[in-house]
Amino acid sequence: MSNMNMVQALNSTLDMKMSKDDSIILLGEDIGKDGGVFRVTDGLQAKFGPERVIDTPLVELGIVGMAIGMAVYGMKPVPEIQFQDFIYTAMDQIINQMAKIRYRTGGKITVPLVLRTPYGGGIRGGLYHSQSGESYFVHTAGLTVVTPSNPYDARGLLSASLELGDPVIFLEPKRLYRAQKMEVPDNDYKVEIGKANLVHQGDSVTIVTYGSMVPTVASAVEKNGVDADVLDLRTLSPVDIDAISASVKKTGRVVIVHEAPRTLGMGAELSAMISERMIEYLYAPILRVTGPDTPFPYRLEEYYLPNEKRIMAAVNRVLEFR
Repeated sequence: MSNMNMVQALNSTLDMKMSKDDSIILLGEDIGKDGGVFRVTDGLQAKFGPERVIDTPLVELGIVGMAIGMAVYGMKPVPEIQFQDFIYTAMDQIINQMAKIRYRTGGKITVPLVLRTPYGGGIRGGLYHSQSGESYFVHTAGLTVVTPSNPYDARGLLSASLELGDPVIFLEPKRLYRAQKMEVPDNDYKVEIGKANLVHQGDSVTIVTYGSMVPTVASAVEKNGVDADVLDLRTLSPVDIDAISASVKKTGRVVIVHEAPRTLGMGAELSAMISERMIEYLYAPILRVTGPDTPFPYRLEEYYLPNEKRIMAAVNRVLEFR
């Protein structure tokens, strides 16, 4: 076991997997000599060489296009988009190629590719370095969408993603990169894709969340003594509806928390799924605590991001509903 933060867990996992599998190739802007803007790939080019850890031009469309080509020809590329905000110039490749090649070829060609990218707020990066665009990817059939909330899950989910054999969008909440350290096994292990994690157990309300909001929700629940199930989804597509169902049938009350904008966010889809399947178990309206439908601000992050006060207001509202 080693005491690691998320950056160290991701770095050591890439190191471990690359040592075992020569087909794994990293590529992205400044990921080689500089080790990436958040240092997730620090030291890997020195160990594996510039042909396996490739510094690319500042062209996201090209990074993803090259990675798709590598994957089609049998490699396991791991492209990095420096900030998720920059990914949109590559959306044609992601949506029309990466996500659809298996389908359009009847399964004859696969794309074993893991696209890593930091997302969300927490570094005062403003509107071009703080966006949470997970809904774009969840909306796209053919993509698996994963987001860890702690170092243990970061290693296990990345390892599982690298062995999945299909395209994965691996969203890394930058606010959590160095937020905590925890014991992480030194061996190669996998956290099952599509399985949520019950991080806090209770009987009165279900709080569904993921990514950077997991520690915020867990802290609010523990600080205020809330008798709540807190579900960390881990995987946004496929989502673990069985775990959600089991919790909702027990509690009858639901709050969904994410930092992405409210309209057509994950909370909207989760609310619809719960309503369609479990309406007879609900004692109160499903409430969402989210970021507002505005660009991400430079100096007002504490007002944009869900916090303890807003989470508890929603929790108390559903608990008091009669």
